Amino acid sequence: QVQLVESGGGLVQPGGSLRLSCAASGSFYTTLTMGWHRQAPGKQRELVASIAPGGNTNYADSVKGRFTISRDSAKNTAYLQMNSLKPEDTAIYYCNAELVTNNSGIFLIGDYWGQGTQVTVSS
Repeated sequence: QVQLVESGGGLVQPGGSLRLSCAASGSFYTTLTMGWHRQAPGKQRELVASIAPGGNTNYADSVKGRFTISRDSAKNTAYLQMNSLKPEDTAIYYCNAELVTNNSGIFLIGDYWGQGTQVTVSS
């Protein structure tokens, strides 16, 4: 059973910072691309940031210069440092990861999601 467990959400004032963590656990061979998506009320889920195994990163235009994604491959964990938060950043943030599992010598790539963590930016 593979799980992605997120932490670090909460309530913060505009201009503040939060750091989200996403840890992959369970039986898997390795992690590939990890990322964060968010979904605000009444809106579609959108990609916020992603990071490839080699460290290449990708950001939504709306968060460039404010958010930083990083990973600790030894811990199978991804982080999202969010600075200069704005009310429009309010959403449920979901961790996403591509994980490789080994089933009796057959390697499969699966797409996994965390349960989501609420981020609210409000004064």
